[in-house]
Amino acid sequence: MKGPLFYSKILLFGEYGIIEDSKGLSIPYNFYKGALKIPKKITASSKSSNKILIGFSEYLNSKKIKLDLHKFRADLDKGLYFDSSIPKGYGIGSSGALVAAIYDKYAFEKITVLENLTREKLLRLKNIFSIMESFFHGKSSGLDPLNSYLSIPILINSQKDIKVTGIPSQKTIGNGAVFLMDSGKTGSTAPMVNIFMEKMKKDGFRKIINEKFIKHTNLCVDNFLKGDLNSLFNNTKKLSKIVLDNFKPMIPQEFHSIWKRGIDNDSYFLKLCGSGGGGYILGFTENFEKAKRQLKHHKLEVVYYF
Repeated sequence: MKGPLFYSKILLFGEYGIIEDSKGLSIPYNFYKGALKIPKKITASSKSSNKILIGFSEYLNSKKIKLDLHKFRADLDKGLYFDSSIPKGYGIGSSGALVAAIYDKYAFEKITVLENLTREKLLRLKNIFSIMESFFHGKSSGLDPLNSYLSIPILINSQKDIKVTGIPSQKTIGNGAVFLMDSGKTGSTAPMVNIFMEKMKKDGFRKIINEKFIKHTNLCVDNFLKGDLNSLFNNTKKLSKIVLDNFKPMIPQEFHSIWKRGIDNDSYFLKLCGSGGGGYILGFTENFEKAKRQLKHHKLEVVYYF
């Protein structure tokens, strides 16, 4: 048995901001993917994944989500596991893809991608996924599984206003790009979110988030969707600087100077990919060749060409 494929995602804009009701824009990233499988032969990795899924099934047993847990447990007894190339702790939705796969296979009264996806249905799905994914992170918005499940870009206008959206079609190859940079270490969502929530208790930090961070996050979303590249890079630069000045614990220490260099010489602008602390760092540049030379000691992957 092999289930359908579920892909990784990238939250282009909205990390931390969506907790405080900023806009957000999440897109599928089809380079990495995963599927539920029952193994012909049990391996160390399938056994490890199966063990996590057993814990997940026990967690789901205590939640009021309409899933066929009897069938889920029967498949777990056969060694069911999630065969995935999505790197864990990298901010691109490894647990989201797993949650989407479980919902797709075992949900009763499943909301499908083929339906007319009204705002109510999207919010219902997001709420279900939020409860499910909280097993992995302590707290989840539900957006990662939603993106992986639908495999189409999602625009978050606020916590109660989300919709599927189109994004400007990318060039086959262009001068500008959105790219991922590998920090070389994994991050963990729960501790990073805890740091953010503690910082939000301080008036000065909360003021910066509400008056600057959310403002430029919202502008970046609007600029990207309209294809207004001049404004996009201008606002991404401001956003990058706000993050460097105020989210230092979420940026691995050795990347602080690299982050600043991009802002100082306008060659690239970095931002968090997910909660930070490790994993991927997201980059925006008007000249990818120039950014590549500046970042020649780091592994880069292009996500989108302008």
